[in-house]
Amino acid sequence: MRQILIILLIFGYCVIGNAQNRPLSPPNENDSTRTARPRRDIGQKAAALDSTAKQITIENYKIVTYQRDTTFLDTTLTIQKEYKYNYLRRDDFELMPFANVGQPYNKLGVDLGRKHFYPDIGAKGLHYNYMEVEDIDYYNVATPMSDLFFKTTFEQGQLLDANLTFNTSRRLNFSVAYKGFRSLGKYQYNQAESGNFRTTTNYVTENGRYSLRAHIAAQNIDIQANGGLINAEEQFESKDPDFSNRVKIDVRFNDAVNRILGKRYYLDHLYKLVKKDADSSRAEKTSLGIGHEFNYETKYYSFNKTAASPYFGEDLVTPIGDRANLKTMYNQVNAEFYNATLGRLQGNISLYNYNYFFNSILIEEDGSIIPSRLKGDEIALGAKYEKRIKGFDFRASGKYNLAGELGGSYLQANAKYVYKDKYRITIGGRMSAQMPDFNYLLYQSDFSNYNWLNLDIFEKEKLYSFNFGLGSDIWGSLTLNYTTMDNYTYFGIDQEATAASTQETSIVRPVQENNVLNHTKIKYMKEFRLGKFALNNTVMYQNVSQANQVLNVPQVVTRNTLYFSSDVFKKAMYLQTGVTLKYFTKYYMDAYNPLLGEFYIQNDEEFGGYPMLDFFINAKVQQTRIYLKAEHFNSSFGNPSQFYSAPNYPYRDFVIRFGLVWNFFS
Repeated sequence: MRQILIILLIFGYCVIGNAQNRPLSPPNENDSTRTARPRRDIGQKAAALDSTAKQITIENYKIVTYQRDTTFLDTTLTIQKEYKYNYLRRDDFELMPFANVGQPYNKLGVDLGRKHFYPDIGAKGLHYNYMEVEDIDYYNVATPMSDLFFKTTFEQGQLLDANLTFNTSRRLNFSVAYKGFRSLGKYQYNQAESGNFRTTTNYVTENGRYSLRAHIAAQNIDIQANGGLINAEEQFESKDPDFSNRVKIDVRFNDAVNRILGKRYYLDHLYKLVKKDADSSRAEKTSLGIGHEFNYETKYYSFNKTAASPYFGEDLVTPIGDRANLKTMYNQVNAEFYNATLGRLQGNISLYNYNYFFNSILIEEDGSIIPSRLKGDEIALGAKYEKRIKGFDFRASGKYNLAGELGGSYLQANAKYVYKDKYRITIGGRMSAQMPDFNYLLYQSDFSNYNWLNLDIFEKEKLYSFNFGLGSDIWGSLTLNYTTMDNYTYFGIDQEATAASTQETSIVRPVQENNVLNHTKIKYMKEFRLGKFALNNTVMYQNVSQANQVLNVPQVVTRNTLYFSSDVFKKAMYLQTGVTLKYFTKYYMDAYNPLLGEFYIQNDEEFGGYPMLDFFINAKVQQTRIYLKAEHFNSSFGNPSQFYSAPNYPYRDFVIRFGLVWNFFS
């Protein structure tokens, strides 16, 4: 009853608050309002609309991505917004969340291509909410604008993401944002919290010759690692009413904590030595510029535990205080030529400095030495090319490492063609050779089994991939990804150390597969509509061809949403309500290792093959979207033996959560 009263109060406040907002001329309310537009010259993007001559619309609140694609703020309420209304604020169709907000996500689908050219610190299971350079957006707004995201969590906490964007002139825009949450969770020692602060600047001179964009990001993630359930069969799967209160269920650890802390300073600026505009318009015809990109980042990952545990094997010292540190600095100088007919061509040279280190050198019993750091410089040459003409968009890029131990090479190209704004064809490919993350190459721990050096043992992961996509307003969207990979690197169970232990243990080590791995993924999306009712469908099929069982994914994943949408209260509100079913076939779901913050391969237990049902009611009043959801409402009558996000880590029970997304304009 208390939650219903809170929802009514929020709704009333939204109606009053939005009545005071500046009226904007909205675009058509469909899913295409957030679609990326062809890239324009940055000088054109900086030419803000003169409000004295034209009416300001929602399209004057532009969002510029790292790749310089331009979209505008979308205040519509669509089913895609429902899928993105979560902790990550993006569609999590290929992910399986843990019981609490902010915890790891297991994978239901994979993309084997690496996101970064150089190795990262690792602990990938805890990095889903860590905002990388590519995740930061820049803004160009007509007036100050704010975006407020709020959602309840699980016991004693809330999730809030607030973003304020403003400008001091038509050419200088700023944004300040903070995303923070805290959630106690339903199980013991399951608390999670994080904070993501970022501020951005986007500037261009009046003549369009000099442009700059920069950001600062400071992020922290703190998660209690309870190690999963000890006696899941009797206390969780049996449906014993004595354990319906999940706090009573025994967990493995009560003193372990994961932490990630990162700070980043980023700058990208360009000066055009030559700039010629078309005679009849302000559109740029030809330009030649020199640019510079700078990125300095410090990050550390730690695992702390006050007492030793036989679960990870023999300890060297107590208390446990594992900490991996990474400092990187990236400088790239580029020359860029643009011609309206020939396209955009960039050549660049980059210098990457890294320092990945621990606090001490480890000398093992056999006399071998595990060093405290990997440090060096990498020099690489690169090039990019872009060409857009009418409905055709072509992009290609490549980079080759000239000096250094960790660098590799990559070459990729993608083409897209849009016919009459109804049919979309995409095709692309990528080939690369890159080293795995630092925690595969070097790691030190206060547990003796978690110390290794593989820099001279592991080889570069070699990847060849092809993708094809076909989209139609009538037939839906179909994508195909085929990837071949050699030297696939993963974490697996250390069979020798595990067999030598007299107690239950989970000892894992990095392994590199010597055989070729082939992965195929086909995804189809289509929505069927009948009046005010709609059925939105996403189906994914995967197949893995491998000599050894080193990559496990479900063969089929499907999400189907049946919903009703309509204007109500004399069109004062837009209402959307329905049921979402998510299902994936049984497979050997990856297990989770909290010491490393990584998932590892296990081939003993299969999970999946059960439906997850959510019921939702969403509403839109002017620029405010209100969300109410009953998550996993079928948990009480399902089979608990399959309700897992990873072995010994249960999925979420039935819970009601609500929140809103609220935009203000000045």
